[in-house]
Amino acid sequence: MPAPAASGMPPLDRALLRRLEFSAATAAFQIEGARTEDGRSRSIWDDFVDIPGRIRDGSTADPGPDSYHRVAEDVALLAHLGVDQYRFSLSWVRVLPEGRPNPQGLAYYDRLVDRLLDAGITPTPTLYHWDLPSRLEAQGGWLNRSTAERFAQYVEVVADTLGDRVRHWYTINEPVSTTLQGYAIGELAPGRTLLFDALPTVHHQLLAHGYAVRILRGRGATTVGIVNNHTQVLPASGSDADLQAAYLYDLLHNRMYADPVLLGRYPDLDPSIPALPVQDGDLALISAPCDVYGVNYYNPTTVAAADGPVPFEVVPTPGAPVTGFGPLWPIVPEALTAFLVDAKQRYGAALPPVVIAENGASFPEPDHVAGPLHDGDRIAYLHGHLAAVLDAVRAGVRVDAYTVWSLLDNFEWADGYTQRFGLVHVDMATGQRTPKASYAWYRALIEEARS
Repeated sequence: MPAPAASGMPPLDRALLRRLEFSAATAAFQIEGARTEDGRSRSIWDDFVDIPGRIRDGSTADPGPDSYHRVAEDVALLAHLGVDQYRFSLSWVRVLPEGRPNPQGLAYYDRLVDRLLDAGITPTPTLYHWDLPSRLEAQGGWLNRSTAERFAQYVEVVADTLGDRVRHWYTINEPVSTTLQGYAIGELAPGRTLLFDALPTVHHQLLAHGYAVRILRGRGATTVGIVNNHTQVLPASGSDADLQAAYLYDLLHNRMYADPVLLGRYPDLDPSIPALPVQDGDLALISAPCDVYGVNYYNPTTVAAADGPVPFEVVPTPGAPVTGFGPLWPIVPEALTAFLVDAKQRYGAALPPVVIAENGASFPEPDHVAGPLHDGDRIAYLHGHLAAVLDAVRAGVRVDAYTVWSLLDNFEWADGYTQRFGLVHVDMATGQRTPKASYAWYRALIEEARS
């Protein structure tokens, strides 16, 4: 019997769905709240939300969904959903404020892991999801090689505390977003505008990943991988200029992060672009084999040539519907298939099993609801992208898991509470959780795939 279909879309292949594990994801700063409680110190996002005008609606992520105080409720939602795994992140500044282990912060994650295991859900923590300690940013942040070394110390503390029960880990989430949006153009924390001078942050984040893999292997981890944000890059036209712009964008968004992890080398960049600060032994550490390769995918990116210090610009994808983020977030599920197949062809045996570590969509939704929200657009988006994953599997790509972003409506970074990705609606004034129709759809799909 085929798995449930979204309205007007063909059913999904249950035999192929059975090959997948299913998950939902969140991130610490986006859902926990409690930013000043129990010894937690400040991160670059605490600093960023305090800058007037940086957050679209002026929100500060506190209390937000308040998962720090409502962890039992959230685990119950996951258990009812029927997921195999829960991808969440650990807050560096809750675990290691001011560089010293914090028993209260560690106890919070202890409780979360134990509750997940008691519910039959595999905890899959992410060690870094953008919440760099402010004290390290003051010393240069990811521009400074020593930040990778400080990260290694943090990983040791986490692994010593949770490694007896947690065997599956993600290291760094979306280093491209930190580099391009955080350090190059300033849309995200820490809000720097260094353009190509931001590129050392690529290498230092990947170096931190390499340190984490080595530490976790030594603490008995069975599954370790990085999570990269990837996109299928499309030229705006067939002109030489647009083709060259798309090629450069693909290097900077995709291959700068995949090639060193999978092949042990960086792609060749234009000589005018600053060289990366690679030292002897770095690439061997970065390319130590991973068990899985995490892919966060939301949309393709159409690129045109541009004048100025950055020789490309992202433009709308012609003819594509869009999510609540607008014209630069087109909905093109087949682009996910194309990216996965291209990756398999490019990296071959060097590509580990793929995990879709985030996939989801935001659409305009009310702040308050009286009952389940009928979010048909989200269901159609998820259905279409799951179908795209299965098409890639048919084409020979090994995909082991699929993760919806996000379990909960949350603090959506610079967009604050104006964008909602959740399977579960959260009233940010009260914390009230109300599962949406997409939650019921995902639950039915998982149940059908397991039957």
